[in-house]
Order: sequence, then C-alpha cells, then structure tokens
Amino acid sequence: MKTLSLLSLTAITLALLVSCSPVEQNAKPETTETTKIIPVAKYSLAQWSFNRDLFAGEMNTVDFIHAAGDMGFEGVEYVSQFFKDKADDFAYLDTLNAAAKQAGVRNVMLQVDNMGNLGASDPAERAQAIADGKTWVDAASYLDCDTMRVNAHGEGDAEQVKAFSIESIAELAQYANSKGVQIIIENHGGISNNGAWLADLVAQLADHNVASLVDFHNWCVERENGQLWGAPCIKEYDYYQGFAELIPSAQGVSVKAFEFDAQGNETTMDIVRFFQLMKDANYDGYLGIEYEGDTLPSRDGILKTKALAEKSWQAVNQE
Repeated sequence: MKTLSLLSLTAITLALLVSCSPVEQNAKPETTETTKIIPVAKYSLAQWSFNRDLFAGEMNTVDFIHAAGDMGFEGVEYVSQFFKDKADDFAYLDTLNAAAKQAGVRNVMLQVDNMGNLGASDPAERAQAIADGKTWVDAASYLDCDTMRVNAHGEGDAEQVKAFSIESIAELAQYANSKGVQIIIENHGGISNNGAWLADLVAQLADHNVASLVDFHNWCVERENGQLWGAPCIKEYDYYQGFAELIPSAQGVSVKAFEFDAQGNETTMDIVRFFQLMKDANYDGYLGIEYEGDTLPSRDGILKTKALAEKSWQAVNQE
C-alpha cells in the first residue's frame, strides 16, 4: 500500500510540474481589438434652411416636412414666420402633425419671431409679447414640440433689457411648463449675441426650466445705426467663447454653415471646434442643421451641412 501511495504521489507531482511549466506561466491571454463605440447623433432640420424657397412661394411648411423626411432627418424645427397667421388655427396645425407622421419625423422645436419684445421697457409692449407668446406656446404644445425658442430683445442698456426679459420670460415659461413645453432663448440679435450676457440671463431663469439654444454664428452685438438686423456688423463677440458659455445650458444647437471648400469644410468657422465644445459639455440633444448660404440650392447646402456635422461628430468622438 505504501509503494502505491508513493507512485501516485510522484505522478501527481509530475502533472503539477507540467501544468506550471514556464511556457504556460508566461503565456498571455488572447486579446481582441475593440472598436470605440461612438454615440449616435440626432439630427433635426431647421425650417430656415429653406428660407429662400419659402419666401419665394416655391415651398410651404408641409413641403418642408416631407423634404426633411426624404433627406433622412429625425426631427424638424419650425419657424413661425412661415405660418405667422396660423398659431391658433388648429385645423392647419393638424395638417402639420399629419405630414410629420407621414414623413416619419418628430416635431422638435418651434422658433418664434416677431411677437414683440420681451425685454421692452414699455409694460404694455411686454404684456402683448407675453400674450402673443402664450398663443404660440399653445401651438407648440399642439404640435408636441419639446421646446419653443424666443428672443431676448428690447431697448435700453444691457442690464435693463436683461431685467425686463427675465420678468417676461419667467411668466411665459410658467405658462409653457404647464403645457409641457420648455422655453429656450437663442443668441439671436443685439445684446443676446453676447454669450456671457445671455448665459447669465438663462442662469437667472433656470428655476423656471428655461434653457438656451446656441447658434454657431449669431455673435454680432452691434450693427451700424443700432439696427438689429441687416446693417453691417461693427462689433462681434468671440464665436467659440460665446458657444462655450452657452452650451452647458443648451437644449438645442443650430449647426449653421454658409460656404464650403472642395473638401466640404466650412470656410468661415472651425466646425470641429464647436463639436469639441459640445462633447466637452456632454451635449446630447438634437443637432439642428441650418444652411444659411446663398450660393448652393437649399437642398444641396443642407446635405453638405449635415455631412460636415456627421464628419465632425465622428472626429471628436473617436478621440
């Protein structure tokens, strides 16, 4: 019995020595190369991209919705100027809802212009702007838009416009919240193109669920003769500083482009830099494509802008 036990012990010892040989001990586990997963971007189309076609009567809002679907967009961003007398025409709004369903797109945003100045010094003017804004909130809610963009415009010095805008927008936002719509404010003319000024205004309205819509390009804070639009710009805010100041509070981004070089890059702005700022801020909302050039047909410009956005998104998310 003792001899068998010794033989068995010797066999076991040899087996252990083989299993723990230097070759096996130094062997590395097999590894497989993994590809970094890039977050999926959501693209919406701003109606303003077709502004030339719409103003010329060559397209209407229903046409715009179907065009967005045809080009593969997930959502649409309406501009009130193109159906300015239809805010309370629910039969008309039904046609937009039906078109969106047929085109397979979401109604994401309603951008409202020309409803009066929420930062006006005249209380009656502010009251009328708020009343008009509530009518548009009803329209945005009926369209099931997540957000409604307003402008922070008014006369007087910067702090006066800010104070009156806060007062008006707080009241409008309270109504919008009750309708399931979030109010967002864009850098969109005058003092609102000052990134620090608008970021502070939004911060003071954060308790009212107000956020920003940040545009790549609207940074002119002063034009000749004090005009809001149209006149040559004489003072401009730093694009990337302004974007960095507003993107942390953003619930929308206008990915704007004007001109392209032979490689499809925008010639007047560093688009990748904007996308890096978005990534740094962990922005995960819709990317609103807005072509505002006039050298390409609208559809071609839109597709080039979207292609550049896709390329830029890939570039910053591969790092």
